Amino acid sequence: MTSMPQEKLDRLVERWEAVQAELNRGASQAAFVKLSKEFAELDPVVGTINALRRAERELRDLDQLIDADSSDREMAQLARAERAELALRIEDLGRELKLLLLPKDAADERSAILEIRAGTGGDEAALFAAVLFRMYSRYADRHGWKTELIGASESDLGGYKEIIASISGKGVFARLKFELGVHRVQRIPATEAGGRIHTSAATVAVLPEAEEIDVEIKAEDLRIDTMRAGGAGGQHVNKTESAVRITHVPSGIVVVSAEKSQHQNRRLAMQVLRSRLYEQQRQEAADERAAARKGQVGSGDRSQRIRTYNFPQGRVTDHRINLTLHKLDEVLEGVALDEIIDALITEDQASQLAELNGPHRA
Repeated sequence: MTSMPQEKLDRLVERWEAVQAELNRGASQAAFVKLSKEFAELDPVVGTINALRRAERELRDLDQLIDADSSDREMAQLARAERAELALRIEDLGRELKLLLLPKDAADERSAILEIRAGTGGDEAALFAAVLFRMYSRYADRHGWKTELIGASESDLGGYKEIIASISGKGVFARLKFELGVHRVQRIPATEAGGRIHTSAATVAVLPEAEEIDVEIKAEDLRIDTMRAGGAGGQHVNKTESAVRITHVPSGIVVVSAEKSQHQNRRLAMQVLRSRLYEQQRQEAADERAAARKGQVGSGDRSQRIRTYNFPQGRVTDHRINLTLHKLDEVLEGVALDEIIDALITEDQASQLAELNGPHRA
């Protein structure tokens, strides 16, 4: 039998029925959109609650049948076999329901801003940053997401000191948020005459794409500069005469976009700025909860080494869950990356379930 409070499950069913009734009565357009979203979230939960309760009723009926027909050995044996199968189904439904009831990250369904920066390793690190960007681009294509380049600073050998892109689609952040951190590569550089293996790194940041309503940005807090090719732009390489640099004075955040027209660059730079400010707010809230959830997958720290790509051995190791795949090429093509991400999601859910079932749950 499920250990979840029946009152809580009753309230969810009642709310599902109320939302369904409001939708059937014909709500206004604005209310209809909001109610439809809530119904879509509640429907699988209530479906699982109903399935679990039906199974529990069947189990009680079987127990009564076994007690009543204990003299009929054949009937009792059949009932016990059916009971064993039903008990396993109840266990599976209970686990599924707990997963559905886990707190949802409000940003999971959003698009994301992907930022990759070369770390230790000089030109080799910049080349590895390009490899990672290609991997995520291929991965996005496989999921039907759209990738739009926002800005890039190229290295002399064709890699990236920094590259920023928008990846648009449903549920992008839910899958890519586990990529946050330091990615390390071990391989023989093309420029290495002695054939020695070098280690270099790149840092990946994934920010949920913010909407205008998420963050208030005052015009007086912005300093907007346009730059010509070869003009002041820090480490950024300006390929056009329409590069835009936006400085958010209160936070000190600086965003440069130099890939499109001036109008598009301004839009894209503001998109990144909103997402960085939104992520700052989310991080502050997450820090308050961090002490209560020490078992989470990853710390949300960009300086945490999360994964190693070993070219000589053709393997990828995710250090957070001690998972090693000897599928380096498939991972870098974006084909096998889901195997790692699925394992990380499963581990994160298991961690949350352990916390939910632990002695200190709220």
